[in-house]
Amino acid sequence: MLQKKRILFIANEMSPYLELTEFAEIVNKLAIKSNESGFEVRCIMPRFGVVNERRHRLHEVVRLSGINVAVDNDDFPLQIKVASLPNARLQVYFLDNEDLFKRKFIFHDEQEKWFEDNGLRTVFYCKGALETVKKFGWPPDVIHCSGWMTGLIPLYLKTVYKKEPVFAHSKCVFTIGQNTFKEKLGPDFLKIANIHTNIKEKDLEPYKEANNTALFRGGATYADAITFGADKVDKKLVEEFGKTRGKKVLSFNAESDLSDYLQLYTDLSK
Repeated sequence: MLQKKRILFIANEMSPYLELTEFAEIVNKLAIKSNESGFEVRCIMPRFGVVNERRHRLHEVVRLSGINVAVDNDDFPLQIKVASLPNARLQVYFLDNEDLFKRKFIFHDEQEKWFEDNGLRTVFYCKGALETVKKFGWPPDVIHCSGWMTGLIPLYLKTVYKKEPVFAHSKCVFTIGQNTFKEKLGPDFLKIANIHTNIKEKDLEPYKEANNTALFRGGATYADAITFGADKVDKKLVEEFGKTRGKKVLSFNAESDLSDYLQLYTDLSK
């Protein structure tokens, strides 16, 4: 019997847990449709403090928790919680940390002030997601990253995690979405993002502006395939990645039944 191909969705947002843009609903539909189409599916997202644990029935996965994620010379304990996606036999894993995600706001405080540690939170989430997959011992054939907060994952897969057996055959899809913030991730973002000696200074070049567009640019630069997840995307990114040589590119289509995504996953997992 042929083993099912495995798809891992790593996202900032996913319905019904958190909806920041329209793509949250698409991630939900993609996960369910992939599962119904014969793929084995798992999902990872941050456990922001606004995600209601009681309503969504999250519970801690003790056997997976206990990882420490090192970022910028600090160790951050990683808590992993899980819920079943409503109306689907699908597991969604939530990455949590007391200092970085417990606050009852997402990226801005009650005065709409940008959190100064959003860069640190981003690096923690990207590295934490990949460490979680290592702990699963579940080798994904396709990793679909969506949301600016996942923008470092394609780079890390091509550098730091390149020789990890669990990612040996993984192909990465990255979705460029709409810009949702105007702030920067801080002057030390590239330093914090450089989590290993395998990453060279030139590897971080696409991220140098440390803003929303830069996170999308970096993710698309290192991904194996690119999709556009919104109608209104930064024009520079459309020019840069709308037709990328050697990579499959899916344009945004509001009327899509998502079969083009399933075909992309199938092609990448061959």
